[in-house]
Amino acid sequence: MRYARVLLKLSGEALAGRDGYGIDPAAAALAAAKVKEVTDLGVQVAIVIGAGNLWRGASAPGMDRATADYMGMLATVMNALALQDALEDAGLAVRVHTAIEMRAVAEPFIRLRAIHQLEKGHVVLLAAGTGNPFFTTDTAAALRAAEIGAGALIKATKVDGVYTADPFKDPTAVRLPHVSYRQTLQLGLRVMDMTAFALCSENRMPIIVLDLWAPGRLTAAVRGEPVRTLVDAVDGDLPPVAVLDLAADADSAGPRGRSPAR
Repeated sequence: MRYARVLLKLSGEALAGRDGYGIDPAAAALAAAKVKEVTDLGVQVAIVIGAGNLWRGASAPGMDRATADYMGMLATVMNALALQDALEDAGLAVRVHTAIEMRAVAEPFIRLRAIHQLEKGHVVLLAAGTGNPFFTTDTAAALRAAEIGAGALIKATKVDGVYTADPFKDPTAVRLPHVSYRQTLQLGLRVMDMTAFALCSENRMPIIVLDLWAPGRLTAAVRGEPVRTLVDAVDGDLPPVAVLDLAADADSAGPRGRSPAR
């Protein structure tokens, strides 16, 4: 097995189902089944989940940013509890840690305790972001991955990798199977927010971007098999369109490529 321990970053939309909003128990059960496929391989799994299905602070103009962010942190706890229920229904042992203390529903995050629980075979859900406003759940995922000594951060989304442009808008967009941290910055690819990406780069934390719902994709990633996109410290072989972008960026300011990451 390539990775003995991984941190899985899920978007809140993974629990939303077809409606795109709220919590759909059927969607939570499907996500839990994907996690169980990985734990059945003996891989230790920690999960950070977003809250876009319940709340987006950026969509609350006029509200104090810190207040909106704290509301988002609470929404991630709701998602974590829903996912905990689904994982337990799937037969998994689960612990929920929160960055904001709320002992009635979850444990406060303690790094060594979380690691011990992972070693015992528990799935550990890490909720409430970093516990601080102005930081995204991507940043929380990068931070927690480094803290627990994960072998990789797997960003599971509805997009099956990182592209030279938004594949939903640009039919000429090309998927990049392997890029380095340096190449990602040079091409202006949006894999994660910059704070999260810097944490991963500084800690040499591999980032794997894949489609959560594609059959076998998650288990292939933890086995170390070719994935949709791997971002690490080694330069990848870029397709011609990306090489042209790099050449163009050398003569002009501003990033060109874009990849949806949420």
